[in-house]
Amino acid sequence: MSPDVTDSFSKFDSKRKKSYMKTKRASEHTEKWGPHLIKLPEGALPDYIELTPYQMFCWRTMGKFVKLRAKPNPKLEQQLLQAHLRMRPEEYLSYVWMSALLVFIAFFAVASLFGSVLVVLLHVEAALVLVFFILLVMLPPIMTFMVLLSTPGSKAKTRARDINKRIGPAMSFISAMASADVNIDVIFKELAKQDIYGQIKSEAEWITRDTELLGIDILTAINRAAQRTPSIKFQEFLQGVVTTSTSGGQLKPYFLQKAEQFEKEGKLEMRSQLETLGLMAESFVTVVVAFPLFLVVIMAIMAIVNSGGSSSTVMLLEMVIGLMIPFSQVAFIFFIWNMTKESSL
Repeated sequence: MSPDVTDSFSKFDSKRKKSYMKTKRASEHTEKWGPHLIKLPEGALPDYIELTPYQMFCWRTMGKFVKLRAKPNPKLEQQLLQAHLRMRPEEYLSYVWMSALLVFIAFFAVASLFGSVLVVLLHVEAALVLVFFILLVMLPPIMTFMVLLSTPGSKAKTRARDINKRIGPAMSFISAMASADVNIDVIFKELAKQDIYGQIKSEAEWITRDTELLGIDILTAINRAAQRTPSIKFQEFLQGVVTTSTSGGQLKPYFLQKAEQFEKEGKLEMRSQLETLGLMAESFVTVVVAFPLFLVVIMAIMAIVNSGGSSSTVMLLEMVIGLMIPFSQVAFIFFIWNMTKESSL
């Protein structure tokens, strides 16, 4: 083989490596469309992640206790990442323990004052006051601890629902960009600018941050995003991108296939949701409209016929009209709204 041919192949091979293995390139096309080095103004300082004053107080007060007593909690760390709560597990545990301790102190003072009033002024039995004191002191801190400890997981599930709801339109955007032969890193960079895709935009922002600011190659950044995303669907999609790229496959057919798949799944979920809404509408008419009307009519007749127990019957009738009917309607309305709401679409 001649030296010219060898040089041509080496140049082609070097260009191919630069295109697929690196994320920071210096050509004019890359400077305009692809990842590139970001030059900050002279004297610019990084924007550190700062805790709120209360969280900083909790960390300074309970930090040593948490470091000494708390065991490594990879589940909490994963939940904080999935919820995009920018706190270390130790800092968050300090926040949880300190909040529960403050709630305990506050309710201890309130229960002590209230218990003293019951014993001294109202002469209530000490046993009943003690039971009331224990319940009032112990339950609020325990509930506070459990609620705060489950908050990262709850926020992660909320983000997962938002991602699953918007993944179909996002796949259409990605497949359209891929059909125009746009590089995968540029696709995620453009996806990170689209506010309409909600939490998928946040996931794309983290991928772009890893490639442009941290200098990580695009496949590693996508693999990391697959490990920290709370959505199973989005995780499978990102893992498929990595597998297709590393196995030598083409991403354009893969994106088109996933867009079609998520579109069909979205139609099936919409049909299932409509069927559930129809069932809820029938239940609403039966439970909230027809049943209270029959109950009111029957109780009114009983109040007229049975003159001896009319006062209790009238009281029950007032409770049905004033409490049962409004609360049942509000409960149905909240359930249907929570099932059909589109989070900031």
